[in-house]
Amino acid sequence: MKLSRVLFLFIIYNLSAQQKPIETVYFDFDKYDLTEPQSRVVNNFIKSIDTAKVESIQIYGYCDDRGTDDYNFKLSHDRVNTIQNLLLSFGFKESKIVILEGKGRVVVRPDTVENLYETRLRNRRVDLIVVKRNSFNKEGYSSFKDKLKVGDKIYLENILFDMGSARLTNNSKKELDKISVILQKQKNIQFEIRGHVCCTPQIYSDAIDKDTKERKLSWNRAKTVFYYLSSKKVSKNRMRYQGCGNKFPLKRGDIYDRRVEFLITKI
Repeated sequence: MKLSRVLFLFIIYNLSAQQKPIETVYFDFDKYDLTEPQSRVVNNFIKSIDTAKVESIQIYGYCDDRGTDDYNFKLSHDRVNTIQNLLLSFGFKESKIVILEGKGRVVVRPDTVENLYETRLRNRRVDLIVVKRNSFNKEGYSSFKDKLKVGDKIYLENILFDMGSARLTNNSKKELDKISVILQKQKNIQFEIRGHVCCTPQIYSDAIDKDTKERKLSWNRAKTVFYYLSSKKVSKNRMRYQGCGNKFPLKRGDIYDRRVEFLITKI
């Protein structure tokens, strides 16, 4: 296969363990733009998915190991923005694009890689992760829009936290804004907000909040969501919160354990 075709190959495959299809777009060295044929491939991807069944899409950009960290972080962000703009231009809803993140360069040791050229080629990419409705966890839901019952859990991948932080990201605030609108229409729902942490040694039950210096990070994450929803006119009488520490990892990666979830307590 010619190099130009390999560089612009659009590969579709599934991560069966996560039940989340990933689409990957490869870029030429030091480039963040795409050819017109590749743009049409992105358009075909959009046409191939049922957007009514898609909860959200996450876009992550990468670079190969050459160049400085600062330069490659910018390049990876530029690649992400290219794909986002294409999605929007082809009619994909902006509200469903919930995470845009440039990861920078993928560090490798050239002396330990069998095929360095191929490895670098595959690291110059953008991954699109499609989250289908109710695909977050087999034991829970991914939306407040479903018919719920007492005991149901709602996991929202858009409400995730940075390492050691209980501060809401912009993406989390956008998601909570949408949730607050739904909750004001469904005033009968009562729920518990549960905070979680990752990366904590087994000798500890919780992690340290880098802002407060307390080992109450999961509690602080839940409390932050509680007060944010309250500020959006969701009654405090309908909510309570607690920290679960590191007791309930999802075993899907550290980022998904830096989360909150909602337990339905009354309908």
